Amino acid sequence: MSNESFHYTIYIDTTAKRLWRALIDPTKTKKWWNISLISDWKVGSSVDVKMGHLTIRDPEQIVLESDAPRRLAYTWHTFTPEWASANGYGEDDRLKFANESRSKVSFDIEKVNGVIRLTVVHDGFDSGSVVIDAIREGWPPLLSSLKTFLETGEALDFDM
Repeated sequence: MSNESFHYTIYIDTTAKRLWRALIDPTKTKKWWNISLISDWKVGSSVDVKMGHLTIRDPEQIVLESDAPRRLAYTWHTFTPEWASANGYGEDDRLKFANESRSKVSFDIEKVNGVIRLTVVHDGFDSGSVVIDAIREGWPPLLSSLKTFLETGEALDFDM
């Protein structure tokens, strides 16, 4: 793994179709991620992030690939003052995040030995990125919550 990318693989006892729905259905992302992703999931379409009453929209936050139920990729993400406030970041930290190049996240879904292998690759970071440190801390618990949600119907109970 390079310093400018994040790779993570997790095995989930589910179907590719159920996993796909959990990645794109706003009511499902709200359960395991505590945000709703709003899009029609067509290549080039926007991806809005809804956190409670806050909706983050940006014309550069878009779907890059959408091949149901095998591969999904989109750009990541817009660091607004409202986002920073909702997540406990000060303006100096937000500006560090916002001044970096926009990264992308991809989800590859495959059936392997009767279960689903989900591989997440988050890349496109600048050399010396501060965003990637947050990404490396954030994705593992989120993906564990996704796995728990799909296997038990309940997401992990922790603050993100």
